[in-house]
Amino acid sequence: MEFTSILDKKDSPFREKPRPAFFRDLNLDQVIERIRLDWGEEVSAFYSYFPADRDCSDYRREVLSDMKQNGLYPTLHNFSGVMKERREAAVRKGEAKSGLQKAVWHLREVGCYCKAFGQLSRRIGEMELKSRGMQAFRCYLQQYLTSEGFQKMQSDTAGLLKELEGLRLVLTYDEDRITVTEGETEGQYDAFLEKCFPGHGKSLVSPFLAQTGLVELEEALLKALRKRKPAFLSGAERFYAEYETYADAVLIRFAGEIGYYLSFYRFETRMRERGFAFSEPLIAEERFGLRGQTDKEVGMYARGLYDLALACSGKDVVANDMAIHPGERFLLLTGPNQGGKTTFARSMGQLVYFARMGLDVPAVSAAVYPFTDIVSHFAVEESVETGRGKLREELERLADIMAASMEDGAFLFVIMNELFTTAANFDACIMGKRVLEHFLNRGCRGIYVTHLSGLAGEDSRLVSLRAMLDGEGRRTFRIERNTEETRADTGSLVGKHGLTYRQLKERLA
Repeated sequence: MEFTSILDKKDSPFREKPRPAFFRDLNLDQVIERIRLDWGEEVSAFYSYFPADRDCSDYRREVLSDMKQNGLYPTLHNFSGVMKERREAAVRKGEAKSGLQKAVWHLREVGCYCKAFGQLSRRIGEMELKSRGMQAFRCYLQQYLTSEGFQKMQSDTAGLLKELEGLRLVLTYDEDRITVTEGETEGQYDAFLEKCFPGHGKSLVSPFLAQTGLVELEEALLKALRKRKPAFLSGAERFYAEYETYADAVLIRFAGEIGYYLSFYRFETRMRERGFAFSEPLIAEERFGLRGQTDKEVGMYARGLYDLALACSGKDVVANDMAIHPGERFLLLTGPNQGGKTTFARSMGQLVYFARMGLDVPAVSAAVYPFTDIVSHFAVEESVETGRGKLREELERLADIMAASMEDGAFLFVIMNELFTTAANFDACIMGKRVLEHFLNRGCRGIYVTHLSGLAGEDSRLVSLRAMLDGEGRRTFRIERNTEETRADTGSLVGKHGLTYRQLKERLA
């Protein structure tokens, strides 16, 4: 079974592309920064591009499932910790000025490498792994660890490390003279320095731990070591020369990429502890839905969907349900200002993003179409620098988005938020209908947040939603389908406040 990456079953065409605009529009950059900070290491790049296709998304989803069900997380977390020690040893090696220091730090670096992958192989060898990625990696690792080259390197490393750990020297300071002898001592080198040279403890350190150039005492100590332990020191230097390039590229890639799953699993666990739901999404077999137990087509839906960026910020979160049934294409969302419309649109985009990335989604349950990409258009302020008006900025951005929908095989999820607000309502309505018609004709799905109430018309592919108010006219941040009942509720609310056409006409008369 061939293995090259735990993240990509095959090379992704998205890898070299810059982070797309929808990251900012959906506040995904905030979520990923939170994941990075929680994990404590740089993993942001792994979240910046989509897998190559649907199968690659499933490949990632299987690995995350293994991590949740087989106790794989603590094993990989421990592995990641040892590999972090390896990286720290490599940094120390780069900072060291003495050739012998470099050799010893290199020995420790290789020791961490052998330890990390050796322990990992023993532990996952006993696990019932179901994902294609982890199964292939386990086979690759076992073959590598049993190879003649690795076996020799591991043996050489273990022998030299054992000698290093057993190295004991006694330093005696008497009448401005330091004597170096072999033997056991209970004292510590740092304590010896502070006692004999008060105030210099920060600049006088162990020759094998120094991060900068050595002082005269340490240079002399290395010379004494070379006389008393010539076999070890020359062995360490030969080891450095022989194994200067020692790491397997595929294994090093695995060590970096596994942070993608570890960081998300840790983030998800912490968010669950705070009461936020996550679920593994169902993925539609076709663009028109998946078949349920009743043998009826089920479209895209989510129950208990919420804005993950808002949840990360600690602000109050209102979850909503969402559905795009078979035959439906776009949700048209209207309602009062600050009523939760943009937040709902963002939550839908986040749903599609995390499903496409092969990760769990922020919802109680969900089913998502296998979109190839996400495109978004959120309102921008007028550009003072370019001198272009807001409408022109919007049209230029829309041109790029509409062009993307015409690429071969493109199946886009489109998010448009408050287009054409600077245009007259009549013009905005005409332009909005033409934009919608373009995406509808290309089979896209999406959501359009708008202040215009007449875009849906009689087109069954367009579904009207509304951000709701309660009986007192207060925002509830609930999003519901704009059925006859909700329209009646809205009408009664308008009447309650004396704002119908007849009431206004009577009052103004």
